Amino acid sequence: MSSRIEQIIDEIEDYIDGCKFQGFSNTKIIVNKDEIEELLRELRLKTPDEIKRYQKIISNKNAIMADAQAKADALIQQATMQTNELVSEHEIMQQAYAQANAVIEDATAQAQQILDKATLDANNYRLAAIQYTDEMLENLSKIIAHTSETAVAKYENFAASLNNCLEVVEMNRRELVPQQKDAQAAVDTVLTQNAGAEGE
Repeated sequence: MSSRIEQIIDEIEDYIDGCKFQGFSNTKIIVNKDEIEELLRELRLKTPDEIKRYQKIISNKNAIMADAQAKADALIQQATMQTNELVSEHEIMQQAYAQANAVIEDATAQAQQILDKATLDANNYRLAAIQYTDEMLENLSKIIAHTSETAVAKYENFAASLNNCLEVVEMNRRELVPQQKDAQAAVDTVLTQNAGAEGE
């Protein structure tokens, strides 16, 4: 489903396509100032919303990392408490140290796994946000390119039509040349005859 920004751009494109050219111009069009400003105003209002969405997705990385750090700290704290309890038992001191080290190592390994998974998830969120933004910009680029191509095609068609009209006009003028000469000759003949009659 397209975003509202893409819909507004489509509306602007349709509006421009529907505008008339200014008199004696092939590139300038006549627009309704209020209508185009309303479309642009809505585009400006919607753009920050889209950007906030991407920022929110990226900011989830910090929340994931903080949660992972909290879990890792809790595991280490629990391991330290267990170590203290084991060490306090005097008669099993050596066993307590061994068990404490094993608990700490296990907790550290689990904490590292949590941090690694949190980092991976955060990077995936960031990558998804970047890809979504890139896709939206790609669609915007295609829309602008299509609009540009359409405008060029319209201008070329208009110029070709004018050239055809020019050729027809020039051809008609060429056809009038012999008729003009004949008419002038007829006028000259009549004038000559009238002048001869008056002389008699």
